[in-house]
Amino acid sequence: MMPYYNDSTMKDLIPTINEIVKYGLQPNLTVTDKEKLLEKNLVKIYNLYFEIKFEFDITDYPPFDKTNLPNIRQNIETNFNDFGFYKTILDINDIDNLKDNALGDAIDDLADITIDLLEIKWRIENNSLANGLWFFDLMFYGHTQQHILDLLNYMKQKNN
Repeated sequence: MMPYYNDSTMKDLIPTINEIVKYGLQPNLTVTDKEKLLEKNLVKIYNLYFEIKFEFDITDYPPFDKTNLPNIRQNIETNFNDFGFYKTILDINDIDNLKDNALGDAIDDLADITIDLLEIKWRIENNSLANGLWFFDLMFYGHTQQHILDLLNYMKQKNN
């Protein structure tokens, strides 16, 4: 059985990934409305997660090699030099505890999102579509989703 997806989902997945990861791959990009464009594509990738279903590919593929990636954090810093740290709540359900906060980092959020999306793209292009979609499902729910939510919240709060 092949992975389930509709054509418009797959038509949008790689271009949306490319729109997000460019900020970590290339320094000093000149892009009009950079933050708005980033926000739009983060929401788009978030939505695509709900559109994709997959069947696990049992093939044993070589792992993604992160060692050849550029300095993603540094590139993001040049593209979003006003991104920084933010306060976050450790347990949102503990409404009586006003002291347990944590520190978040918008640059780190985008760097982690970028690395996750690069691996999804690499797996689709080098392993198999099923392997890439499986990894998308796995990484999004377990890692990428929280970074996207945190970054979108930070951008909203910063621009209020």
